[in-house]
Amino acid sequence: MTKEFELTIGENRILHVYDTAPEATDHLPILWHHGTPNVGTPPQPLFDDRLALRWISYDRPGYGASSPEPGRTLASAATYATHVADALGLDRFAVMGHSGGASHALACAAQLGERVLAVLSVAAVAPYDAAVPDWFAGMAPSCEASLRAAIQGREAKEAHEAASAYDPEMFTPEDHAAFEGEWSWFDSVVGPAVAAGPGGLIADDLAYVTPWGCDVTAVTAPILLVHGDRDRVVPFGHGEWLARHCPTAELRVSPGDGHISVLPSSGAAAVEWLATQSRRRSR
Repeated sequence: MTKEFELTIGENRILHVYDTAPEATDHLPILWHHGTPNVGTPPQPLFDDRLALRWISYDRPGYGASSPEPGRTLASAATYATHVADALGLDRFAVMGHSGGASHALACAAQLGERVLAVLSVAAVAPYDAAVPDWFAGMAPSCEASLRAAIQGREAKEAHEAASAYDPEMFTPEDHAAFEGEWSWFDSVVGPAVAAGPGGLIADDLAYVTPWGCDVTAVTAPILLVHGDRDRVVPFGHGEWLARHCPTAELRVSPGDGHISVLPSSGAAAVEWLATQSRRRSR
């Protein structure tokens, strides 16, 4: 059962937190960073009682019940993580995210050093650099247009979101099949996120294409990068860039998978890796 509560941070801003909080005290805490646009409900299809995990997460500012924070960056994730972990009395924890949430997890780990035991990054966005010509290579046209609007600034991004519509072609047939299975779970986190308006999504996309405020290559914890080689939302080249530049990273390719199907194909084994690595480093 997931408990929910609210933290007051900064200048009376609210951060809405989720905690599966098992009665046993030996469960490994994993801080989940949600994707774009999602709310922060922990990823129930990845729950596995055998691994004794405690899933913790929060709505990023602008999503769900969390207050907006204008100008937040990827680096802000470390601040939110610190507030949550301190409130729960957690000294060390693992981090995981999917899609843009994976980028937030990496940014969190880059700043919190030894407090982060290990990082599981699924389909992460790499830092944007206008000098890298292939950052958009392999990206679905609708996803590219959305991020190019963000590069032009908030006004252009807001105008883009006001005129855009859902594009099913960003997902592969394998992704659509995953949506029909246990990962129909996404309906429960995307629906509330978009129903509240585009504010959270806009804040996320602006953060992805502006300086992150941290050096993602400075992560000292072990990193597992999992990426589908047919991903049209965040192309596989992003995973390759992170693998080349992050010294502690291992890249695990999920052949034939897209942005969503990578989760049922490779998610369970990756979470087991995260649990093993984290427990090894916590001794």
